[in-house]
Amino acid sequence: MGAEDLKAISSHPDVDVVALCDVDALNLSTAHKLHPKARVFFDYRAMLDEMADEIDAVIVSTPDHTHAPASMLAMQKNKPVYCQKPLSHYVSESRAMKKLAAEKGLVTQMGIQVHSFYDYKLATLLIQSGIIGKVHTVHAWSPKNHGYDGPPPEGEDPVPTQLDWNLWAGTSPKPPYKEGFYHPGVWRKLMDYGCGTLGDMGVHIFDTPYNALQLDVPRTITNECRPTNGFGFPEHNTVTYEFPGTKYTAKSLKWIWYDGPGAPAKHEDLVLPGMDAKADGKKSVASVDSEGKVSLDPMVAGENELPDQGAMFVGTKGRLLLPHFMQLPRKIVKGKYVDISKEIAKVSEANGLGEPIRNYDTEGPKHYHQFVDACLGKGECSAPFEYASRLTETILLGTIAGRFPGETLHWDAETAQFKEEKANQYLSGEYRKF
Repeated sequence: MGAEDLKAISSHPDVDVVALCDVDALNLSTAHKLHPKARVFFDYRAMLDEMADEIDAVIVSTPDHTHAPASMLAMQKNKPVYCQKPLSHYVSESRAMKKLAAEKGLVTQMGIQVHSFYDYKLATLLIQSGIIGKVHTVHAWSPKNHGYDGPPPEGEDPVPTQLDWNLWAGTSPKPPYKEGFYHPGVWRKLMDYGCGTLGDMGVHIFDTPYNALQLDVPRTITNECRPTNGFGFPEHNTVTYEFPGTKYTAKSLKWIWYDGPGAPAKHEDLVLPGMDAKADGKKSVASVDSEGKVSLDPMVAGENELPDQGAMFVGTKGRLLLPHFMQLPRKIVKGKYVDISKEIAKVSEANGLGEPIRNYDTEGPKHYHQFVDACLGKGECSAPFEYASRLTETILLGTIAGRFPGETLHWDAETAQFKEEKANQYLSGEYRKF
């Protein structure tokens, strides 16, 4: 993700890349060839110490476990921060990041770039216009598999000469190096370093319903998955949240997340017009790899096929299907699609959305450019840490619930504690000195 973030942020005409940091010398060399005037570092702490007076803002595109440590250090030095999703590895970190950003009045943005895409902004406006009435249920899903049901790897391999393994582990436990494991991609699947499929695609797909319905954090969380192994996240999760109601929802909102190969599970709310209710209506999954290529491919489904990834809003006046991504939302009433072209035109014109552009290369950088413009005093960020911390907290509560499969956990947002005391130990972690 670091290479994509660098490409997007540096495409802004007012950005000058003055420093690059990566624990892998090969990655660093590749980036440096694109920005030869930038100084290079392996340790973000050294970079921020030595170049504090030359750096105006920081982009954090590390594995999840380093998001908070790097972002917090940058903000302590009064630097605006763009941090990739999920905002943090622990709930306590998300809250600390939100608090520090607010105290210092810093510009911040979480890297959920589709937040700035036409279809997601459109769906938000349609839901808030009441197009399906009060929403009482949301289903969201991804068939990606960022879980690992196997055992920890055995033995140890030589650390590649280009990789600083101690800096890669950072504040998390330093495991024996195993080639093809951990770095560069498998870390997402492992509890000490990643946040599972929820922390990868969940953040993107949760974002629009969460934003549109103006949700806070949930009251209860239940994860149906295999028993925890203390090492990898489950490969299949069905997480049910119950949220307090808002002006756009019923008195409470039920939210069901499905992930892993074959997701989502069959449900009457997910039956589309023309679909056999007894058949598997999912579009076949193409390539779901560790680098998230599916997330960048709309893979348009037929009218009677669920998109590979997406969300379904269920309201008092019908349902709204939102594919992920670059596809228009579709309204369903009494088993039939309803033409909402007039509603789309109305909210688009009223809010200056313009016409949809189906080009990720041109649309992708907009979220990054929004951050740069905000740093320059031109507008505001749409996914600041104030918002991103709550969304991330919701995601992370689901991963914690995976340690107690089938058990409903009760969350107190005021005290930031579970009623079930045994779960509170997973809200934070002890930082390793490195």
